Amino acid sequence: MNFFVKKFNELSIDELYEILRLRTEIFVVEQDCVYQDLDNKDQKALHVIGVKEGTIVAYTRLFDAGAYFDNASLGRVIVAADQRKFSYGHQLIEESLKAIKRFYATDTITISAQLYLKKFYEKHGFLQKGDTYLEDGIPHIKMIRSLQN
Repeated sequence: MNFFVKKFNELSIDELYEILRLRTEIFVVEQDCVYQDLDNKDQKALHVIGVKEGTIVAYTRLFDAGAYFDNASLGRVIVAADQRKFSYGHQLIEESLKAIKRFYATDTITISAQLYLKKFYEKHGFLQKGDTYLEDGIPHIKMIRSLQN
């Protein structure tokens, strides 16, 4: 798999369509969650795209400090269902962490993680901060990754 980091205006129409289709496939259909995915934040995000055999199969978006949380952040983390058996999620997070360091010059990252993914994010140095809360009807937790953790 090859990973690319792009600004919104660098995405081709086909890439944008493929990303939005994948996000809808996972967050709306698979997770049976009706929510407003198009939130006017994609334009200020960096987009990490994992491409395998010409198809986008992994994706996340990144934000600088202050754009979403006080710290840099990542979100909309997805791997196509039929590709999860290859552990691409871990590669995606590693590429995202590298991109945050490169583009935003920080190691301190805050995320709003779905509760069932707590152990996954802990493997990448994130620690839970605070209690569980509902976001779009799904249990979430705030997690922070910092060299000071």
